[in-house]
Amino acid sequence: MAQLDKLIEKLQPGQEIILEAGKPPALISAGSSSPMLAQQLTAAQVYGLTGEIAPADVREQIAQSKSVKFEYVCASKTLAVTFTIDNGLALTRLTLSARRGDAPLPAAVAGEPEINGLLRKMAALGASDLHLTSAHRPMVRVNGDMQELSDQAVLRPERMSALLGAIIPTFNTVEFEKTHDTDFAYEIAGLARFRANIFMDRFGMGAVFRQIPVEIVTAEKLGLSKEIVDLCYLSKGLVLVTGPTGSGKSTTLCALVDFMNRHRKDHIITIEDPIEFVHQKKNCLVNQREVHVHTKSFSQALRAALREDPDIVLVGEMRDLETISIAIETAETGHLVFGTLHTTTAASTVDRIIDQFPADRQSQIRTMLASSLKGVISQTLCKKIGGGRVAAMETLFVTSAISNLVREGKIYQIPSIMQTGRKQGMVVLNDALFKLVTDKIVTPEEAYMKAVDKPAFVALLRSKNITLKLAGIEE
Repeated sequence: MAQLDKLIEKLQPGQEIILEAGKPPALISAGSSSPMLAQQLTAAQVYGLTGEIAPADVREQIAQSKSVKFEYVCASKTLAVTFTIDNGLALTRLTLSARRGDAPLPAAVAGEPEINGLLRKMAALGASDLHLTSAHRPMVRVNGDMQELSDQAVLRPERMSALLGAIIPTFNTVEFEKTHDTDFAYEIAGLARFRANIFMDRFGMGAVFRQIPVEIVTAEKLGLSKEIVDLCYLSKGLVLVTGPTGSGKSTTLCALVDFMNRHRKDHIITIEDPIEFVHQKKNCLVNQREVHVHTKSFSQALRAALREDPDIVLVGEMRDLETISIAIETAETGHLVFGTLHTTTAASTVDRIIDQFPADRQSQIRTMLASSLKGVISQTLCKKIGGGRVAAMETLFVTSAISNLVREGKIYQIPSIMQTGRKQGMVVLNDALFKLVTDKIVTPEEAYMKAVDKPAFVALLRSKNITLKLAGIEE
């Protein structure tokens, strides 16, 4: 929750808040001004409070003292925010427009599908996801929290069908008619790409759009450790990035592919469903293939990739036994393979791969995995104090000791080896979460919610006298 949210909750339509250096926050209503707090704001506080609610790209402009405008959604209220420098002093104005009934969809650029207006609004709000449900107003997820767009009209089922039908590719239309679910990528040139899921529920047709920025986040900007980045220099092997849906796996993989694209001179093939981040040729040749558009399936594309002279292969999702098996074989035959799984820890990732195979093949797969697996990055996204989200990463790098455990089927011992492997850059999830707490980036409560081994995490907090304020947790 941003610090300004408590003040914003008091706003009525037509009112505004003024933040000005040297003065207390002021409420402007019907032309008159009244202080909302006794404390006068410093210039740093005006910058900080405004930056806390601004989208990431706008935040940088504020830090550079540039005038900006953006929208902020709080408690189902949409505010127009302007930040300016007036006579050398920072000034922020937050205005809640008077509401006059349900508004139409935000205007799309002439010639664009009508739904683009909502997607543009989503991007302007810095939202990660846009949720459309028949018989409901649109909702967005901002900094991990769901917020209703209260200035938008309720979407009737027939209206929803028309909006979505205008952008669904032919293959996905056929798939949706058969299964009532389909996924595809959608792009607004110059703004962003979106990963779309269309579904049916008891209200009718619905959709979720996940925003994928046009600008690629680099490994340096993401703050990936040297040990993680060093995986990009491997000549062969299997590297896995895992975590629940929406944990930032695609962003981490994108940063790693971009690093290799800049620092190696190789051939990279990506197999995705759908293509999310688009990589332009830098030092590497990059061929990106989308399942159902450029190839029939992950497994078929992976088999074909072996005949396409690859050095590095990215498999967007290792969904089934066949894909996993080919990925391991590809890594064993002298290629560097990156893939993803929906597992929450490094040890459970190894277990998941082995369990995919029949019992009579598991011994062979353990041996192959022991030699081919090079690293596992298991991550989860946490809400930051003051807004935004940050990844907590568990990192496993396969040493001879880890390799032996995999070969012998002693996966349960991997966490213990990771605890003693900190010099090699290994980090267990609880330690990653604990560091975010001690660095005051996330609250103890948020970290606890993301921990897999919760009793151990509580014990870790207590060892440092950190209070956990959650119902049912005794301190």
